Amino acid sequence: MTGRRTSQRPRESFANDRPSRWKILWRRHRRTLPLIVFLAMLVGLGVGVSAILHDTDSEARFAPLRAKLIELMPLRVREISISGRHLTTENSLMEALGTHVGAPMFGISVEAARKRIDALPFVDHAIVERHLPDTIIVRLTERSPVAVWQTHGQFELINARGERVPDQGMKGKDAEAFVKLPLVVGDGANVAAGSLIEALDAQPTVKTFVIAAVRVGQRRWNLSLRDGTTVMLPEGQEPAALARLATYQASHRLLERPVVSIDMRLPDRLIIHENPSAQPAATPPAADRSADRPKDAATEGAPTEGPAAGHADPGDHSARDRKPGKTSDPASEREGPNP
Repeated sequence: MTGRRTSQRPRESFANDRPSRWKILWRRHRRTLPLIVFLAMLVGLGVGVSAILHDTDSEARFAPLRAKLIELMPLRVREISISGRHLTTENSLMEALGTHVGAPMFGISVEAARKRIDALPFVDHAIVERHLPDTIIVRLTERSPVAVWQTHGQFELINARGERVPDQGMKGKDAEAFVKLPLVVGDGANVAAGSLIEALDAQPTVKTFVIAAVRVGQRRWNLSLRDGTTVMLPEGQEPAALARLATYQASHRLLERPVVSIDMRLPDRLIIHENPSAQPAATPPAADRSADRPKDAATEGAPTEGPAAGHADPGDHSARDRKPGKTSDPASEREGPNP
């Protein structure tokens, strides 16, 4: 039996019909590739425009082109975010920033704006950022003065350690910041101011009445109140004395009464020097008079006018020569806040 012959046909090669990788990639991304190219060109254009807008060295050469680009760009400032501003006035800060809401986003150089803000009196350093599409961010780090120190007729800003804080050529328009800071007066007042201000911050009711603190003999304080009353604080016991004063204010409105001075130098009593020129109120019955006086003076028999005999301040060398009705220490008379 003869076998059947089969003819072997040559296999057809399909290797040449397989598309290349680039063709496959093109088929997959032929619709998105033009968009990618367009975005790349747009980014490149943005980088070039940004370089022109920020190049301070070539600012003069590109000034006309820069102005034209700013006019053509639709981006406008919608928000200006400011943080860290306490003593710097808003007007001076915005003037130094050089832009406003509604202005072109690229209308200012952030580097130039930062340098102008750094030159403001109370600014230590600043950060200015442009966040597209519509926000300018300003972060301030101010010098941290806690008080104004008056010494020998001069006014200096001081920090909590008593060190002078440079004001970088402060002008009259910056005087608003002085109102926010307490005034301390006298030799050594700068060194001791930090602890006193901390004690006053703990008694905000009392602090609202205080306009100045006078250092007496570089060891204790006299507080000058807004109605002219002088409060004599004990040496080294300011927090406790101010707490007592806050209690008397809450119960008797002591700080609102027309008195010349309130002597708190003795821990067991309160001595009030009344104002002789003040119009006396209707005299209450004898049995009720003690109710109008703080508890220390009423219960312990402290006088309400004139210093107590035999209770002069040990460190006050002229206390024994003081006449009744004298209302301030010699040291506070020698140097006090300017009227």
